[in-house]
Amino acid sequence: MSADLPAVDLDSASRFVAATGFQVGEVGATRVTGTVQVGPEQHTPWGVVHGGLYCAVIESAASIGASVAVADAGQFAVGVNNNTDFIRSMTEGRLDVVAEPVQQGRTQQLWQVLLTRADDGKLVARGQVRLQNVRRPGA
Repeated sequence: MSADLPAVDLDSASRFVAATGFQVGEVGATRVTGTVQVGPEQHTPWGVVHGGLYCAVIESAASIGASVAVADAGQFAVGVNNNTDFIRSMTEGRLDVVAEPVQQGRTQQLWQVLLTRADDGKLVARGQVRLQNVRRPGA
């Protein structure tokens, strides 16, 4: 974890993020990386990974980076829109996650997140998340 991350332990702060299996790697104001291992526990009844998992990982990665970007201003970022495109289905394996800002403004940010298969680098899902910068309680 980066020293830029506000005093938040991602593992204990969000059981939801932990439940997705998203393992956060690099964290910064302009880039977040990580991995997620997918398999049968995230399948739809038709045997492929549920698209909601991709949406959750995409929003988590964007929210983490966007929040780091505004932490010094006493703010954090909350998603207000998540558009996720599902490019190809997957049944199991590791996904690499890379999130980077498209635009970072005073009140809002726009982040793009790519989920690629670790074994061949092919794109599985691509998301764009618009986030609102809001004041942290007590800041």
